[in-house]
Parts: sequence; structure tokens; C-alpha cells
Amino acid sequence: MSGGVRPESGAAKAVALGLTEAEYDGIVDRLEREPNQVELAMFSLMWSEHCAYKHSKKLLRTLPTEGPRLVLGPGENAGAVDVGDGWSVAFKVESHNHPSAVEPFQGAATGVGGILRDVFAIGARPIAVLDSLRFGEPTSERSRYLLDHAVAGIGHYGNSIGVATVGGEVYFEAPYEQNCLVNAMCVGLVRTEALIRSAAAGVGNQLVLFGASTGRDGIGGASVLASAELGEADDDKRPTVQIGDPFEEKKLLECSLELLDRGLLVALQDLGAAGLTSSSSEMASKGGVGLEIDVRKVPLREPGMAPFEIMVSESQERMLCVCEPANVEAVLEVCARWEVGGTVIGEITDTRRMVIRDGGEVVGDMPVEALVDDCPLYDLEPARPAAPLYAAPAVTLAAADADDPSAALLALLGSPNIASRRALFEQYDALVGSRTVRRPETADAAVLLMPHGSAIAVSIDGSGRRVAADPYRGAVEAVLECAANLACVGAEPLGLTNCLNFGNPEKPHIAWQLTEAVRGLGDACRALDVPVVGGNVSLYNEGGGGPIYPTPVVGMVGELPDPLHAGRTGFAREGDAIAVAGPLRPSLAASELAKLRGDALPDALAEIDVAAVRAAHGAIRDAVRAGRLSSAHDVAEGGVLVAVAECCLAGDLGALLELGDDAGDLVTRLFGEGAGGFVVSGPADALRALADRVPVEVIGRVEGGSLRVTLDGEDRVALELARLRAAHGALAELFA
Repeated sequence: MSGGVRPESGAAKAVALGLTEAEYDGIVDRLEREPNQVELAMFSLMWSEHCAYKHSKKLLRTLPTEGPRLVLGPGENAGAVDVGDGWSVAFKVESHNHPSAVEPFQGAATGVGGILRDVFAIGARPIAVLDSLRFGEPTSERSRYLLDHAVAGIGHYGNSIGVATVGGEVYFEAPYEQNCLVNAMCVGLVRTEALIRSAAAGVGNQLVLFGASTGRDGIGGASVLASAELGEADDDKRPTVQIGDPFEEKKLLECSLELLDRGLLVALQDLGAAGLTSSSSEMASKGGVGLEIDVRKVPLREPGMAPFEIMVSESQERMLCVCEPANVEAVLEVCARWEVGGTVIGEITDTRRMVIRDGGEVVGDMPVEALVDDCPLYDLEPARPAAPLYAAPAVTLAAADADDPSAALLALLGSPNIASRRALFEQYDALVGSRTVRRPETADAAVLLMPHGSAIAVSIDGSGRRVAADPYRGAVEAVLECAANLACVGAEPLGLTNCLNFGNPEKPHIAWQLTEAVRGLGDACRALDVPVVGGNVSLYNEGGGGPIYPTPVVGMVGELPDPLHAGRTGFAREGDAIAVAGPLRPSLAASELAKLRGDALPDALAEIDVAAVRAAHGAIRDAVRAGRLSSAHDVAEGGVLVAVAECCLAGDLGALLELGDDAGDLVTRLFGEGAGGFVVSGPADALRALADRVPVEVIGRVEGGSLRVTLDGEDRVALELARLRAAHGALAELFA
């Protein structure tokens, strides 16, 4: 083979590219020779953690992936579930953590662009985006900078391309100081028969690259950054962060959907991490075929790019498709009309080899199986840590104030993890597309109208601090919390996607966190009969400051028959009874109040009766669908009293809670957290009917313009809504 230069120190170069010496030896064995520059670059990306999932794939195989409404499961660009009348909803969540830690605006923006392409790569039109963000404490100048620019990047891309950003979450914890998390979820809509897969097929069929031209931006970006810990020289990695153009992506989206609508394509794949290398080789692997690619035919943004640079560039807004020779002209005509520069760069072969040419010269020749399917997978060596991994948080609420319900409530409402996110989501267009029935802070989940008159609900959730305390139960709670959000709007879960954000899996304590969390996710999904349709793993999220909190983020899609009955968070009518429903067993362990008090993380969280929680979800869901409840809001961060306060603020109505003389530990009852609790309001007879299916405790009624809590007739909390709203708006100061 010509064009290859035998490396003088191939193993050293491999290690510099993120491989181990043993992995380099494995490549040599598979090729029966040493790889040249092009081949080594391609192997280094395809065998990276980001592309190969070499430390997590065995765990992911334990997750449940079957369900009656499942249409497309793991292994494709996005999963899909059936929502009736011939329609499917496609969805997926992915991370862009490491690029965002280096360049937050472009890192977050291209994270949105990448997840959009995953969805329209299977033929679905993106209709909504959600984001899940984690940063260090907002007292840190670095964290405020990352937050501000990441939010701006998300808004820039989503608003420009015209896809509604309908929900999300953001949390602030010290362990995310060096490694922020930026996870983006996209939801798309497609006629079920129009779904397309990415498997290349048909010997002699043509490989067409279309979209933006290829440049050096993003070389080794997501795939390399996401496979190593970040250090002090992060600024040196800025050139590896991709640059996004949402207007180019809009053309790419419309071009892709027209090509599919006209039946011109055999397969379609987006170019994400590892660029042309991963997109082409994965298509070949799935189709059981070979490919030949001529890098000289790839349109370049920068002159003089070497073959290896062309193959590994992560330049954004590019797609790769397979079409029959007879359809090439039509495909290129559609590309020209949308101004996305379609070019034939190769063809399908029967060799099961990836052959890379530079004009007439072969510069790479590898078995597809070696490149994609035969990456070594590693067994983790989990060990529960003998000592706490994370320092106790700083004390921000004095002990006396923590015991005073009024002071504690105001502190919690103004705390970074509970304060209103309005300053963030107002930077996003939540209504574009005219499908949004429930938008941020009006309901626990976003609700989107479907073409046939029903609706879907979508939510994204996770709590790193609670998973850090107990990886198994914390992960179970994340799934239950997401399902609870859907129940509050009347939706039944159809499928789940997840993004597993963890530290270095080669360390036994991180391996233990990851193993236990995946076990928790799997058990919770099986208990709810919800399949995992796909997702993403982001490892090595740690640096000099130690690992992040283990953060499995869960995104869920559910269905509700009548959008007119979608539930709301806010109290709606004076005189409605207020109740706590569900098997809530409040505890201050790992709670938001415990954080404000500076409490260290506990060794474990309380046991969860998942069957009872599921029953509560069903009862709340049915009551919302029937229109019997005026409002429904799950008890989450801050406990029951924070949930009641949020209902007051969302509905601009006050509440009187009368707890009697048997309140027990009042602070725990008001601010304790746990799975399975809901604050609901409605007519007294509706709450009595709900009590036939789930534990219900009537605690007060909707009235006035203040929140009052009485204990044995004595006021323990008496705060005007204006004061609650002022405390709840504390996060806006970060964007002043």
C-alpha cells in the first residue's frame, strides 16, 4: 500500500492520541502491520471512549430496551416511540461537556446542533429542545462565565434554527467547578413509515457528503476532549472546539427531509464526533459492507488539509448519505437548491474494508470490523470508596435560621438550585413552531401538541448530589422524578433516554458509582415498564479538583390524550383544598436544606417503595386527565413547603396550611425530600376520590395573597407572595 509512512515510534504517537500501548499493539495485530498516519488517527478516534464506549458498553447492555410502543431502539442516531395515528416521536440526549468547559458558547451551541442532526438523521423534524446544565457555585466567577455563555450558545442556536427550547434544568454544585455539564435533548416528529436507518447498503451505491465545507475546526474535538481529564492547559484546546452555524444547519435540515420525502436515499448519517471517520465506518459496519472514500473530493474550507485532517475533522453541519447511482443527479439538485454543496466522495463496496484514497493514492486501508466492532471493551473494577469523595458544602444558612421555617423557606427559594430559572429560559424561544401547550414554570413537564390532536409531554431531570450520596437509589429517584413530572401534566411514559456523566471509570470508586447508577436506572425502568431508547455516556469529567458528582441525566417522553386537560403547577381557584398525595417519606439527608446547612453527604438514601410510587403516578395522572385537579406539582428540591410556595407563585394565589398539633419534626416535614410526593389542589370531593388510590393528607386551602403555615393555630410562616417572589428571583442577578 502506498501513501503510508511507517511511524518511527508508533506506540508513542498512539499514546499521544489517547490510546494505550496495549491498544496500539491490538491495532497492529488486526492490521498485521503498523498503521500509517491516516489509519492511526482514525483508530484513535473510533477506539476513544467517546466513540467506542469501551468502559460502559457492557453496562449499557443491561438496560431494558423493549416496549410495546418502541419503534426504534439503541443503535441508531435517535430512538423513537409510537404516538398513534401513524406518527412516531424521536428523541435523544447527548453531552457536550468537555468542549463547553473549554469554550462555553460554541460548545453549548454545537451541542444543540449535534443533537438536532441526530434526530433529523432518522427522518424526524425536530420540534423541541431541552437542556440539562451543571456548573460550580455561582459565587465563582468562572462558573458565572460558563453559565452565561453556555445559555447564550443554546439560545443562539435553537432560536436561530427555529426549534423551541421548551424545558430543562440547571444546578450549581462545587464539584462541577472545573467540569461543567452541558447535556442537550431533542425531540422530533416523523411519520413512522418514513423513518430511515443509517446502515449503508447496495454495492456500487454512491456516498454523498453534503452541508458545510470541511475545515480544521473541531479536529479531535468531542472525541478526544471527552476521553481524557481536563487540566490547567484547557485554553490550549480551544482550537479543538467545533464552530456552529445554525443557519447552515437549517438548510441542512430542510435538504435532508426533502431528500427523504422524495425517497432518494438508502441511508443517512450525521457527522458528529470523529467526523467523516465515524459516520462512514459506522454506516459500513451496520450494513455489513465496505466503503471507498476519496478525500480529494471533500469540499474544503481551508487549503492544504492533510488526508488525516479531512477524515477526523469535526466541522459542523454536515451529513453523509447513500444513494443509488440513478438518483445521484436528483440528490445533487436538491442539495444545490438548498445551497448545501452535495458532493460524491465515494461508494459502497463488498470488501468490508475502509479504503481511503487521496486521488489515485491509497492512504488508508482497514477492516471495518477492526475499526468499529472490534474495539477492546473493558471490565470495570468497582470498589465502594472507604472515605467520602466530596467535601461538605459551605454553610450558607445559620443553624437558627434553618430551624425557623420562614427563614429556611426564603433561603431555599433564593438558593441557586431552586430559584426561578426565568432569567435563563427567557433567552430561549419556547413557542416557535406553535406546538407548545405548557412552557417552563407553568407545568412540571413541557407539553407539545401532536398533528392528530393528542399531545406529548417531555421532561429532563437528575440530581448529582443525591446520586453521589447513593448511586443506586439516586439513579432510581432520577427516573421516578422524570415520570412524576409527566404524571403532573397527565402523561404516561413511553420511553427514556439518558446521559451518563461520570468521572474517570478507571478509578475503582468511579467505576462503583457508574455500575450502581446503571443498575438503578435499569431497575427503575423495568419497574415502570419504560424502555431505554438510547442515550450517551460522558466519562472522564474530572480534573485537579476531583471528579464531578455522578450525574445520570434522564429524559422522558410521555403521551396524554387531551392537551386541553394538561396539568398546571399553579394554584387556580380560591377555596380549593391543598393536599400532599403519594407515599412521601421526607428526609433531610442530601436535601437542599442540608446543603445550605453545610451537612456532609450521607452514606445512603432511604429505601424507596417503587411500586407505591408508580401507583401514585398513575393516580395523579388519571386525576389530571379527568380534569379533577386544579393543579399538580411533584415534591422535589426543598420539600413540601417549597413545592407549595412554587404553586402559589405560579398561580399568583396564596395558601393557608393548617398542620395541627401532630406535625412531628416540623423542619423535616416541611423541607424533607424523597420520591413519590405531590402537592395537589382541587375540590374537596376530588381529593377524597384520589384518596381511594393513594395516600392523601389535606393540609390546607388556596386563599389570599400570602403563604401561611399554622401549627396548632399559631403562625409559623406568614409571608406575602411579593416577598416570596423577590427571594425566588435571585438567579436573575447572574444575568444583570
